[in-house]
Amino acid sequence: MSGQGPSVDKGMNTILVCQESYACGGSDEAAFECDECGSLQCVRCELELHRQERMRNHDRVRIAPGHVPFCDSCKGDNSGCGVNGGRLRAVVRCQGCKINLCLDCQKRTHSGVNKRKHPVTPYPPPGQVQDSSLEAGDGGEMEALKAKLEKVCSFLLVDAKEEMQLKDEEDFVSRLDCRPEELLKVVSIFGNTGEGKSHTLNHTFFLGREVFQTSPTQESCTVGVWAAMDPIHRVVVIDTEGLLGAGSNQGQRTRLLLKVLAVSDLIIYRTHADRLHDDLFKFLGDASDAYLKHFTRELKATTARCGLDVPLSTLGPAVIIFHETVHTKLLGSDNPSESAERLLQERFRKLGLFPEAFSSIQYRGTRTYNPPTDFSGLLRSLEQQLDNNTTRSPRSANVIYRALQALSERFSGDIPEEHLASNSFFPDEYFTCSSICLSCGSGCVNSMNHLKEEVDHEAKHRCRYTAQYDNRIYTCKACYEGGKEVIVIPKTTASSDSPWFGLATYAWSGYVIECPNCGVIYRSRQYWYGNQDPVDTVVRTEIQHIWPGSDGFLKDNNNAAQRLLDGVNYISQSVSELSVKPAKAVTSWLTDQIAPAYWKPNSLILKCSKCSEVFQDNDTKHHCRACGEGFCDGCSTKNRPVPERGWGLAPVRVCDACSLNRGVSEALEEEEGGTLSRRVGEAVQNTLGAVVTATYIPLGLMKDAARPAYWVPDQDIRCCCECQRDFSAPRLSIHHCRACGQGVCDDCSPERRAVPSRGWDHPVRVCNTCHQKPGDLYSCYSL
Repeated sequence: MSGQGPSVDKGMNTILVCQESYACGGSDEAAFECDECGSLQCVRCELELHRQERMRNHDRVRIAPGHVPFCDSCKGDNSGCGVNGGRLRAVVRCQGCKINLCLDCQKRTHSGVNKRKHPVTPYPPPGQVQDSSLEAGDGGEMEALKAKLEKVCSFLLVDAKEEMQLKDEEDFVSRLDCRPEELLKVVSIFGNTGEGKSHTLNHTFFLGREVFQTSPTQESCTVGVWAAMDPIHRVVVIDTEGLLGAGSNQGQRTRLLLKVLAVSDLIIYRTHADRLHDDLFKFLGDASDAYLKHFTRELKATTARCGLDVPLSTLGPAVIIFHETVHTKLLGSDNPSESAERLLQERFRKLGLFPEAFSSIQYRGTRTYNPPTDFSGLLRSLEQQLDNNTTRSPRSANVIYRALQALSERFSGDIPEEHLASNSFFPDEYFTCSSICLSCGSGCVNSMNHLKEEVDHEAKHRCRYTAQYDNRIYTCKACYEGGKEVIVIPKTTASSDSPWFGLATYAWSGYVIECPNCGVIYRSRQYWYGNQDPVDTVVRTEIQHIWPGSDGFLKDNNNAAQRLLDGVNYISQSVSELSVKPAKAVTSWLTDQIAPAYWKPNSLILKCSKCSEVFQDNDTKHHCRACGEGFCDGCSTKNRPVPERGWGLAPVRVCDACSLNRGVSEALEEEEGGTLSRRVGEAVQNTLGAVVTATYIPLGLMKDAARPAYWVPDQDIRCCCECQRDFSAPRLSIHHCRACGQGVCDDCSPERRAVPSRGWDHPVRVCNTCHQKPGDLYSCYSL
C-alpha cells in the first residue's frame, strides 16, 4: 500500500504488512483483514487460506487507505478492554513484538522495564485518514457513482392483490432505463417483516441511497413487489413484502413471493436473529417443493407459449442466507472443521426438508459489534454468484416481464380461508384448481385457470357412485375388448331412423343404445319378455367425477315427448300462419255486421284517428263507444259510462278526447238494437277468447313435462342467452337450444345441426354459440 498522503504525520505507520506468512513469507503488503482469522492478509495468503472449505465463509474486509487494524491483545479477551467485551482499534504497532495494541493493552502489556523500550509506530486516527484519502484519490470516482445512482428510483411492479401494475414489457423496460436487448439477471430479497430487507438492498447495491423506502414505524413500508435497476452491476433488484406481517390477503401475498422467486436468478434471505430459526428452513423447503411441483412445468409451458428466445431454467435460483448477529457467533465459527453450508444441509435434514430446487445455498454472516452493518462480504458473494452463468443465464427485460406476467395470470384468484391455517408456507391449494368433485369431494390437481387452456379437471383418486348425480357412463363392451374405449349413451331413436318412424319404433321397442362402430347394440323392449339389463350384456360402466358447472353425463336422452310436441307445434304453426289473413278478414266483416250505425266500418279505418299510426295486419282496431272512430290500443285506454249510446252505466272503452267530454247531447240519434247486438257480439268474442286461451294452459303443462333433463325450465329463463333480450317483451318466444339446453330467441337460433349425443340425430335448433363449435356437438367425454 502507498503512503497515506500529506496529511499523515511523520513517524506514523503508513504501511500494513501481511501477518499470516502463509504464502508470502510475511513481507507483502496487507490487502485484507479477516475477522475470524484475526489477522491482516496479503492477496496471496487470503486466496490460499480461504480456498479451504472450513474457511471459505470467513468474514473478510478489504483494507482501504488509512485502515487501522484491531488490537491483537484484547481480541477475544473478556477482560473488559473493549466496549461490552468487544474489540478496540489499535493505536500503535509494537515493532519488537510484531503486534497491534490499543491504548489500554499497551499500558497493560508494555509497562515493564523490558518491553517499555520496544519501538512502536502509531496509527493515524481512522476518520482523519479516510477523509484525506477520499479527498486525495477516490473522491472523483465516488462522485461519479453517486451521480449514476441519483437517477435510480424504485417502482411498484405487482401489488398485494397479485395484479401487474405496468402496462406491458415496453413500460417495464422504460422504468428500468435499460436497452431492450440488454441481458440482465434478477436479484430479490426475502425475510420476515422488520428485518431490514429494504435497508440491505439500499446499502448493498446503491451505496446507502434510499432507493427502496424504509420506515421506523411499526407499519410495513413495503407492500407488494417493488423493482429498481442497479446501474453499477446491471441487475434488476426486487424488494418484497416481509413474511409474518399484519394485513389481509396473506395467502395471496405469500403466493406472490414464490412468483418472484421463480423469475429470480439469485435470492437473499435476510435474517437479523442471533440464531437461525426454523422458519427460515421451512420457508426455503416449502418454496423448493412448490417450485418443483407447480412452477417447473409452467415455466416450460411459458417458454413454448410465449416463444421466448431464452429458455427459462427449471432449476431454481441460488440462495444466499445473510445472517447478521450482535451477541452470538456466526454459524460454523466455533467449529472450523465444518463448513457453514454443510451445517445448513444438516439442519434441513433434521427438519425433514430437502431444498432440491435451488442451484446452491450459501451462508454469509456478519457480526455487528457497533453499527453500521458491514455489507461488503454480502456484496462479494453476490458478485461471485452473478458472474456464474452455469445454471441461470441472463435474459432481456422483456423475457423477465413476460415470465412474471404468465405466472401471475396462471396462479391468481382468491384463496379460501380454510387453507390459510396450513402448516406449510406454500400449500398446494395456493396453486391448484379450487374445484371439488360434488360426488366424492376430491379436489382437482391441475393448476389454477387450466380451463382457459381447454385442459379438463383431474383428480388424484377415483370417484364413487352417488344416486343423486348418477355419475356412471357406459362404454361399448365389444369395442373395449378390441382395444378401444367408446362411450355410448341411451337415446330415443337410432341415427338411421327418420323422426316419425323413430318415434313409432320407440313406442314399440323402447330406447336404444347405439355405438358409432357397432351400430345399435341394445333396445330396451326388443322382446316381449326376458329383456336383460345392458350392463350385463353389451356395456361396461365407469364412475366419473362431477365437477361444478359441468353438464353431467347426459344419460337421460329420452326426448320422445319433446319430439312429439315439436311435430304438433310445427303443424299447428303452419296452419295458423296459412289461415291468419282469412281469419282476420272474416273477423273484420263480422264486426262490421253487428256494429252500431255510428261506428266507422273497419274497412275504412286505415290509421289511428288520434296518433295517425297506420294499422298493420296484426294490429287490433278499437272503436270509441262515444264517437265511434277507430283508435289504436294506446289512444283508447280510458273507460267511462256512455248511457247516451245505449251502453248503460257500466264503464266501456272510449278515446282520450271523449273521456274528458261529459256533456254529450242525449238528443243524438242512436239505434238501440245495433248497440245491443254489438254487446252480444263482444260477449261471444270474449267467451271464445277464453276458450282458446284455456287450450294453451295444458299445452304449457305438457311442454314442461316433456322437457329433456338438460333443458333449463321456462320459468327460470329471463332473457335470451345470446342477445340478452328480455322474454317479457311482446311477441318474443322462448326456444331451447338442443345442444346446451339454454333459452334462446328465434333470431339467435336460425341454424340447424344434428346433436347425436343429446339424442337428436337429425338437424334441430341450436344457438349461434353452439353452431360455431367445430366437430360433433357434445360428443366427446373424457375418461
